[in-house]
Amino acid sequence: MSQVDNRQNTALSMRTPRARVKGLGASGHGAGHFWLQRLTGASNALLMLAFVVIIALMAGRTYPQAVALVSHPLVAIILILAVVSVTIHMRLGMQTVIEDYVHSHGLKFAALIANTFYAVAVAAACLYAILRVSLGGLA
Repeated sequence: MSQVDNRQNTALSMRTPRARVKGLGASGHGAGHFWLQRLTGASNALLMLAFVVIIALMAGRTYPQAVALVSHPLVAIILILAVVSVTIHMRLGMQTVIEDYVHSHGLKFAALIANTFYAVAVAAACLYAILRVSLGGLA
């Protein structure tokens, strides 16, 4: 390709020279967002299977027995990992929807901020409940 052709391709490109050098996509996130979404999706599949088993084990138990089950370190860790993975996956998925379908810059910015705050609030509430029960705060 000649230098003239290369300049014409560059002139038609919507990407900045820095973005072309870094190899990032139009959003500036590259493939990181894509792979994190896939990673959390795969981990959610495994963690939800463990979550269903934990819920099935709680069936028919009394409240103190259920608290004792959640207090087991392995169960608490699985629940914590599930909450973190699900909330990250939820935030990324909703971020994609917002970026694709909200066209007003101000509204998009506000929606992305609200999405992040919502995901953090859900994660914090769930983690607080798991930690409180697993560390013996509710007996």
